[in-house]
Amino acid sequence: MWTELRPVWILMRRELKDQLRDWRIILPILVLALGFPFIMNWTVREMLDFTSEYGATIVADRLVPFLFMVVGFFPISVSLVIALESFAGEKERNSIEPLLNTPLLDWQIYLGKLLASTLMPLLGSYLAMLVYLLGLVSRGIPLPPPVIMTQIFLLTTIQAVMMVSGAVVISSQATSVRAANLLSSFIVLPVAFLIQWEALVMFWGNEMTLWWVLVGTLVIALLLSRVGVSHFNREKVLGREIDVLKPAWAWQVFWKTFKGNAYSVREWYSVSVFPTLRRLFVPALMVLAISAVGLGIGAYMLKEFPVLLTASKLQEQSLPNIERLRQTLLGNESGMFLLIFWQNLRVLLLSMVLGIFTFGVVGTLPIMGTMAVVGFLGAFLSVNQVALSPILTMILPHGIFEVPAAILATAAVLKIGATLATPARDLTIGEVFLKAIADWAKIMVGLVIPLLVVAAFVEAFITPRLVLMVLGQ
Repeated sequence: MWTELRPVWILMRRELKDQLRDWRIILPILVLALGFPFIMNWTVREMLDFTSEYGATIVADRLVPFLFMVVGFFPISVSLVIALESFAGEKERNSIEPLLNTPLLDWQIYLGKLLASTLMPLLGSYLAMLVYLLGLVSRGIPLPPPVIMTQIFLLTTIQAVMMVSGAVVISSQATSVRAANLLSSFIVLPVAFLIQWEALVMFWGNEMTLWWVLVGTLVIALLLSRVGVSHFNREKVLGREIDVLKPAWAWQVFWKTFKGNAYSVREWYSVSVFPTLRRLFVPALMVLAISAVGLGIGAYMLKEFPVLLTASKLQEQSLPNIERLRQTLLGNESGMFLLIFWQNLRVLLLSMVLGIFTFGVVGTLPIMGTMAVVGFLGAFLSVNQVALSPILTMILPHGIFEVPAAILATAAVLKIGATLATPARDLTIGEVFLKAIADWAKIMVGLVIPLLVVAAFVEAFITPRLVLMVLGQ
């Protein structure tokens, strides 16, 4: 094992020496790592003084760990240029050919570049965080709790690896530094949105959610590293001269994969849709496991936020709702059908969009959230000893179509991430991505959308009448 990793270590040292000799790389990192924390310390001090006048010190206390995370993020975003230049820059300077002509394996070259590109951003981030903490101590500002500090330190490390991994993938596929820099927005912007969401979690003081964010970010970072190693090919790096947008070629790749060799709808299902469905067996099992976790989370949330109702109070609240159900649904079935169908389809499309940027990881959140609601409802009914028949009548008639559709759509999103992380020596990342999207589209058009149509019809035309029948109305 060490024999195979030794060339990686040698290449990493060579890259680090080149970086340390370039003052244009070192100086911005040092200035940002040493200067930016002082600005954040001053901000914290001013916020503490301001909020203490109005008795809102908890706001400033939550601001301290948030700025700690921001201080760690900025050096990474600035030094991301190191990763973006790792392959594209050397190609422009005509210095990459000697490296690619060495007996090193493709994965050794890529891993050496990846490690060297990660080290400087991490060191800059750690230095900035250390200066920030020392500034807090010198100003007499209480440090964040150890658990929060540990979470932020781990989050910063994993986010650095994730961002650098994505930047190196872009650099290995781009033909110029300019193209790589333009594509870097697809890295910086999603991570910036992630940090904003993490800030909301911190302000709410939800430490457990941050652990889940850590796990999800780690999975994405590992998948990004896997994608780079899987699709790096030295011949393609040398042979790719210019990026050309080819809509016609992209449509041909997509349509050929979507259509297969079928010449009729029946043949399309047999030779294209069902074989793709069989490949979703493992992702579907994963989605079922995630759904079970969602049910457990929903049941657990009832223990955290108990809702207890007496029988008389439950009946008092349910009678107006039954009448509202009759007035809202009966006589407006067509409008409800379209509304329900579009709502379900919109959620699954959102799951696909989120999954594309996160290799399917965040794409599982909609179905997990839905199952969490079901778990909360089931636990609520159990605790309050409510009859199950009306509730099951509200869920099961259309649920037997909706739930399989959601599982299939989410499994197809997970399959996109798995496909991108699978080696494909004869295909570019663009071709792999287009084929993966075509497989997702086959499942959506051939199975998911018909199931959603049936589910919306049942939920709009049949379920309300069954509920009123069970309730004796």
